[in-house]
Amino acid sequence: MAIELESARYRYAGSGSAALGPIELRVEPGRVLGVAGANESGKSTLCVVAAGVAPAVIGGKLDGSVRIDGVDAATLRPHELAQRCGLLFQHAHTQLSHTTATVFEEVAFGPCNLGLPVAEVAERVWWALGAVGVEGLAPRDPARLSGGQGQLVALASVLALRPKYLILDEPTSELDPAGTRLIADALVRVAAETGAGILLVEHKLDVLAHIADEVVVLERGSVALVGQAAAVLADPRLAELGVEPPAGVRLERAVRDSGVEWTASMSESIR
Repeated sequence: MAIELESARYRYAGSGSAALGPIELRVEPGRVLGVAGANESGKSTLCVVAAGVAPAVIGGKLDGSVRIDGVDAATLRPHELAQRCGLLFQHAHTQLSHTTATVFEEVAFGPCNLGLPVAEVAERVWWALGAVGVEGLAPRDPARLSGGQGQLVALASVLALRPKYLILDEPTSELDPAGTRLIADALVRVAAETGAGILLVEHKLDVLAHIADEVVVLERGSVALVGQAAAVLADPRLAELGVEPPAGVRLERAVRDSGVEWTASMSESIR
């Protein structure tokens, strides 16, 4: 059981060239697959393709296959895709419904549309708000949230659907360091507690160093590097691909370059 991309190649409608692929990728339950890359490397396109949104919802042409737990994503209806794959876009304002009066109602919007009992909807909402640490925003007007607060609420709305897979396109882009850490810790808990598989696009590689099991680095829509997170994030080729290594990797290199021995205790102190 997994999201599997096999020789997947996607071209947006009206474009003469592919934005992604061909690409092979696998997102497994309970694991976090990090995705990095320079701007225009295909990260956001990968998200919509892996979630089955492209081409089913936004058009374009897909060659190869995208399968979700063995089912061709092209055969699934939008509401079926939403229950299997929760997709969070980079900007919260594109994700919120703009039809609700409170944050609680906003997070409840998706579960209510699934026809769930009221008690279960309420339980999901409080669980999702708690997972991202924003229970106190429940009575607030979603239109009066800061960018960071909106991003946290948008993520809670996705979590409330309890999808088997989470596909997150730079979910910490509008968050300060404290909010970023909150999201990272929440994703670790979600993967462990629910068994959800997570595909996480991030330009903050410290986040990937903290929570990813594996990391893929894209270049011009293709996989340039792939492997265990620690190995990929320390690969010297990252700079050539326009990706800045995590702070821990940069610090270790600076220490070694100065002639000082890098010890295990130093590694432990920066985790």
